[in-house]
Amino acid sequence: MTTSSLMQTYARSELAFERGEGVWLYAADGRRYMDCGSGIAVTSLGHAHPKLVDALKTQAEKLWHVSNVYTIPEGEKLAKMLTDNTFADVVFFTNSGTEATEGAMKAARRYHFARGNPEKNRIITFENAFHGRTMTALAAGGQQKYLEGFGPAPQGFDQVPLGDLEAVKKVVGPETAAIMLEPVQGEGGIRTIDPAFLKGLRDICDEHDLLLIYDEIQTGAGRTGKLFAYELAGVAPDIMAIAKGIGGGFPMGAFLATNEAASGMVPGVHGTTFGGNPLAMAVGTAVLETILEPGFLDAVREKGLLLKQKLACIVDQHSTVFELVRGEGLMLGLKCKVLNTKLLAHMRNNGLLPIGAGDNILRIMPPLTITTEEIDVLVEKIDAAAADMENELNTVETAQ
Repeated sequence: MTTSSLMQTYARSELAFERGEGVWLYAADGRRYMDCGSGIAVTSLGHAHPKLVDALKTQAEKLWHVSNVYTIPEGEKLAKMLTDNTFADVVFFTNSGTEATEGAMKAARRYHFARGNPEKNRIITFENAFHGRTMTALAAGGQQKYLEGFGPAPQGFDQVPLGDLEAVKKVVGPETAAIMLEPVQGEGGIRTIDPAFLKGLRDICDEHDLLLIYDEIQTGAGRTGKLFAYELAGVAPDIMAIAKGIGGGFPMGAFLATNEAASGMVPGVHGTTFGGNPLAMAVGTAVLETILEPGFLDAVREKGLLLKQKLACIVDQHSTVFELVRGEGLMLGLKCKVLNTKLLAHMRNNGLLPIGAGDNILRIMPPLTITTEEIDVLVEKIDAAAADMENELNTVETAQ
């Protein structure tokens, strides 16, 4: 029987942290842990980054909230930075990732409605996707384990296998409005997507007047070594949802679009109370300014390659524990041969905090500011945890 007043929707670890600094978290009992999950790709610049702390403090002393009834200069500034550095012309700020995907889907459907085609409202999505926890986002993701028990799911989605262009072509019809996917699936198990597949989707969208939506909530803000992952393939979307890393730990998100794709988003059709508030905008601007500094993304790519190479060696050395490593930049996943939750326990015992994912994956997503020396420490801890896992397996085998 729990004594917590929190609703028990998480199987929480008993670990509790008092403070953080860079890649490190300090628990209430004094132990230090390396955060290689970044709060699920959120703390992109690590914990207590001086520039973010200063931005938040400075803005907090001036103005927190005024409502989107008024012009918010901080939001205008961040939106201009985003459009200057992406495919997009316009931005709508939200409080979270799931609100960003909801807004992106609404924009796509509204686009066709405004053009006199209200019947075009279905969205093609892909197996193992994850687009958020609202009912519509869950329906888009299509994973029954998340939908179970919540009654009828919202309609309007056609789900197909990831990577199968022929399957996509077969479901495109007169009611199809858009195609939505993650350029690298996160919750689904760090599944990278062939650039040729993205190019094929772009071609289908152009041929049938569909909108291409990217969910870059986990992949964005430099996580893959590019500002946004679509740049890796050179295939731009019409609409893109972002969140997580762009706030560096402060709750914020956005959906971005071309002027054409956003043409149906006129006054009164969408809104938010807290989205785009001055506090969030100040922190988001500080994050983006840091990521866009000369050499920052180059360093992320270099560190990502170094870490991936070192993890590949660990996979070879512990072949009874690991199957492979995959991913892009500092968004990597170790596919396990043992149950990932069992290995996660050994990693925590060794002072390491990865995040589980589908396909029996442990996500390795440290802050983008991790140093090469800290990468060595991270790899050493994974090596030690894998050795502990092997000892456990040997002990069980001996006992049998």
